[in-house]
Parts: sequence; C-alpha cells; structure tokens
Amino acid sequence: MRLARQFAVFLLLAATASAAEIAVLRNGYTIRHANREEIGELTRLYLSADRSSFVDIATADVERFETDDSPVFPTASAEIAPVPAQAKSVVAGRASSKASAQEIADAIGTASSRYRLDPDFVSSVVSAESGFNSRAVSPKGAQGLMQLMPGTASLLGVDNAFDAAKNTDGGTRYLRMLLERFNFDVAKALAAYNAGPLRVDQHNGVPPYLETRKYVARIINDYNRKKLAQEKSTAGKTAVAKAKPATTPSKSPVKAKPSSKPSTVYQAETFHQQ
Repeated sequence: MRLARQFAVFLLLAATASAAEIAVLRNGYTIRHANREEIGELTRLYLSADRSSFVDIATADVERFETDDSPVFPTASAEIAPVPAQAKSVVAGRASSKASAQEIADAIGTASSRYRLDPDFVSSVVSAESGFNSRAVSPKGAQGLMQLMPGTASLLGVDNAFDAAKNTDGGTRYLRMLLERFNFDVAKALAAYNAGPLRVDQHNGVPPYLETRKYVARIINDYNRKKLAQEKSTAGKTAVAKAKPATTPSKSPVKAKPSSKPSTVYQAETFHQQ
C-alpha cells in the first residue's frame, strides 16, 4: 500500500520548517518528520531529510506542531555510525525472525473479529500484500503483513509494522474504514487500499492502473474460491448426513436449512459482520 498515491497533485504554495518536528494530530496520533510544506488543503510531511519519503494529511487534521529535539532523519546517503558487533547479531536475529503461520492466523482472526470483517477476506488481502511474510518490505518502503507505509502505520497507531498482530490490526482497521467510505463496494475499497481513496474518487471507481486492477481481481478471485470451497464442503457433509440411516426412529430428523449467505465478495454480507 502506497500512501503517497492517496492524494491528487495540488499546486505547491509554500515550504516551511526545516528542523525536525512532531505533528500532533487531532485524533491523538503523532508523526515525526524532517520538514513540511502546505499543498492546497493538505500538509505534506517529509519523513526523511532528503524528501524521498513523505505522507500527506489534511491540514485541518493537524492540531499543532512541536519541536523535536532528537536527530533529524538521516538520508539514504548520510553516514551512519557503525553498529557494535554484539548489537549487529541482535538486529540480524530480529530481522530474520518471521511470525509463524499460527501467529498470523491468530492475528487475522483477532483483527477480523474486532473490525467485523470476514477473516477469509482479510486473509486474501494479506496474501496479496505480503504473501504472509511478516517481515516483507516493498521497494517503496511498505512493511509487514498488510504492507503499511510508515506514515500510514503512524496514523493508525502501529508502532511496530513488523509485529504481526499490530500490523494486521492497523491494516484491517484501515480496510474497514475504506469499506465504510465506499459503501461496502469491495472493488472500490480494495482499489483505495492499493492506489489511494482519492484516486478512486477521481476515476469514480477502480483507477485504470494495471497494477491496481490486477490487485483487486486477485483478492476477489481468491476470496470467492474460498467461499465456493466452503459451500462445496458444507454441501458434501450435508449430503452424507442425509444418507445415513436414522439411529433414533422415534425422532424426526432435523433438516439442514440452506445458507442464505451469498458466496460472492460483491455482497457485503459475506465479508463483514454487522
């Protein structure tokens, strides 16, 4: 997910603040940044001193800016002090550790329950985003299971994007927000997760980006396959149960009621719970 894509290009008005600062948002979150500038109704917070990474937020959502006394973000070419040998081994150990399949399943189950989404739907998103790799990092800097950009993670209150539970909670929460914003139109919500909600607004639907369209189709197809497989499995078990002779003739057999839940992802009932 690339947060930089979420916003249209606006006329550059003014550049401000060269020292490192902390943006305090009205929702209680904070974003540390090297410098900032106003672009129309947005404030662009540059996360690195070389301006290679940034996040755009609505200026109205910023309560105040505070001076940050800690060092400014180093640029990619900045000289970084060497890490002691002992510390290197610890860092390497953390970098190589990945969440287990059970930890990921638990994280998806917990987040899905909290934000009332079908865990199969969230699982399909995780599969498309990171392939269930909790240490995944995209070329653009998106991190973890649901590929949160640093700015997005900060806005969602995720302080460690490589923590399976925290990353999944933040990503699922954001996914729920997008679904609500787009009236539970799954294709639009997924497109917004990938390319940004403003791009979806601009094109009144899934943007004409090949990457985004493939992304949306992949998740929808994966989710529908899961639902169809579940229906077939349920139908098979029901058929077997009906074929078995009754062991208690005095009692009438209980007939299984057909599920009224649609199997397609385009029906909101299948992926979110009221």
